[in-house]
Amino acid sequence: MSDRVRIMGVDPGLNHTGFGVIDVTGSELKFVTAGVINVPKGELAERLRFIFNEVGKIARETTPSFAACEKVFVNMNPYTTLLLGQARGAALTALANEDLLVNEFTPTEIKQATVGTGRATKAQVQAMMSHMLGLPEKIQADAADALACAVCAAQSFRMMGAMKAPKTSAGHARRHSGAKNRAAWEVHLGLSRKE
Repeated sequence: MSDRVRIMGVDPGLNHTGFGVIDVTGSELKFVTAGVINVPKGELAERLRFIFNEVGKIARETTPSFAACEKVFVNMNPYTTLLLGQARGAALTALANEDLLVNEFTPTEIKQATVGTGRATKAQVQAMMSHMLGLPEKIQADAADALACAVCAAQSFRMMGAMKAPKTSAGHARRHSGAKNRAAWEVHLGLSRKE
């Protein structure tokens, strides 16, 4: 029986919605697929339906165990924030329609978990995803953000598992305790290496 978990990350947007799928087996992260859904111009309802249909289609094709989605970033323009919230709602509904549990993370949480700083730039997230997942070239920013969301979910679940681990696992936890002074990205880079 495999202990592989497949996570689909989504970076919602009304013009471009990023998606990224990874497999997590133990401490290893493996790239499955990623890309960007380019939403056609037109009436808002049609654009939201397009996001809903495409996200649902990708979920059916990749069969993730659960999903992760970036929370809405409240920006200075309320109208832009509202549109982003609607795109996010379409994506969340599509994931829920496929019976997926969806975990939500703020942009700061995602950057902190993957790059080591909540103020990371898009270029830094792109570079880190390419490095962590062994991709041959830099991927599109929206796809990288979606992959980072999936990686953040993997870290979140791993942390929850560590907190619930029996006391007999304390030795394993101590072995990594020396890493607490290292940057988060250094710790996360070790996830893809076998110990």
